[in-house]
Amino acid sequence: MDTQEILKKVRKLEIKTKGLSKHLFSGAYHSVFKGRGMSFSEVREYALGDDVRHIDWNVTARSGQTHIKVYEEERELTLMLAIDISSSMRFGSIIQRKMDWITEIAAVLSFSATQNHDKVGLLLFSDKIDLFIPPKKGKQHILRIIRELLVDRQVGKTTNFQAPLSYLNSVITKRSICFVISDFYDPLPETTLKILCKKHDVIGIQILDPLEKEMKDCGLLSVVDLENGHEAIIDTSDINYRTKLKDSTLNKMASTKQSFLKSNAEFLNIDDLPNYIKSLLRFFKMRQKR
Repeated sequence: MDTQEILKKVRKLEIKTKGLSKHLFSGAYHSVFKGRGMSFSEVREYALGDDVRHIDWNVTARSGQTHIKVYEEERELTLMLAIDISSSMRFGSIIQRKMDWITEIAAVLSFSATQNHDKVGLLLFSDKIDLFIPPKKGKQHILRIIRELLVDRQVGKTTNFQAPLSYLNSVITKRSICFVISDFYDPLPETTLKILCKKHDVIGIQILDPLEKEMKDCGLLSVVDLENGHEAIIDTSDINYRTKLKDSTLNKMASTKQSFLKSNAEFLNIDDLPNYIKSLLRFFKMRQKR
């Protein structure tokens, strides 16, 4: 894809996803994620009824008057998008590839964040860290993130979650909302995930193509594994094969969800990709009720 094609796609995605985020998500995003922390505001003299736990003993000692630290609800958040761009994300059987759906979802989340004056950062990974864009505000920054997601780049064939989770934990010091988006075919390092969740609000979003969840009866098919290059002929008319494949996928989905929940993170499987908006709204509404 050349530069002009990328710019056209960016513009098209901006029009589509910005409208969705404005009309559907800004309120939900704001109510779900705002005010989830307290930040230091100022020091003032102690007044009757103030919480003694907030006394600033250093200022009190220097001034001879009791002073307390005043905290206020955080109004500015940081949204981090950690996105798997390994070879399996290039698969797609309906309309577009998994990576294309992820780009749309990332754009909707990013525009929702920027409408609330929050910072957005991007981390692309496969078997290594492929790209890191530090969190920043503004429309032009969001358009850069979308451009990077549209670029077809040489990446690792497999996925290593250890690298991006550790990297996020080390470079993002302020508490953030971290969306980890992948098909999650590879196992998660639960210890690293738990450490990340102690500092950040982590949400896993699983993206699977319909054919990965339930194979249709299409007779004999020649298939290639995008991650290891293995070629095979499969008989999709064999109901036992299709059932085994479906059970295997469901078990992997359940295992991934359990890994997130055990780590005190949240997990969302978008089971209907063309209607991902409904899945995101349903998730936001569930969080609002907690």
